[in-house]
Amino acid sequence: MKVSDILRVKGNTLYTCTPEDSLADAVNLMAQNDIGSLVVLSHGKVVGMLSFREVIKSLEKNKGSVGDATVWRAMDQGPLTCTLETDLDEVRRMMLVHHARYMPVIDKMMLMGVISFYDVAKAVVDSQNFENKMLKAYINDWPADEANLKS
Repeated sequence: MKVSDILRVKGNTLYTCTPEDSLADAVNLMAQNDIGSLVVLSHGKVVGMLSFREVIKSLEKNKGSVGDATVWRAMDQGPLTCTLETDLDEVRRMMLVHHARYMPVIDKMMLMGVISFYDVAKAVVDSQNFENKMLKAYINDWPADEANLKS
């Protein structure tokens, strides 16, 4: 399974901000849309990632307030990225090794979407459920003659 398969099922709604946006506005956008991350774009290019992890670090640093901080001061300036062709197993490995919950998907320098650890886990479970159904169907349709030969 490829990243493109996950995005096809998930849809292509993207939430972004710029490095110059206020952190308070970014937090409001995340809260209003019930999302855990924003891709930070500058001149059409991905320059960072803002997730609830960076927001919490900023809150801790500023004694519980975002104040007048900008996204630039809080964002992860080196987020992991993948492409549409990246294999799901590779994405899982990268996310686990780097403790990443969100990963921008980039194709030819263009942002195509974001996949989350939840999206990856759901794809794995859905794939396993499909395999289980197919195996059960195969077992149930096992020819009677072959089943008797194995006894």
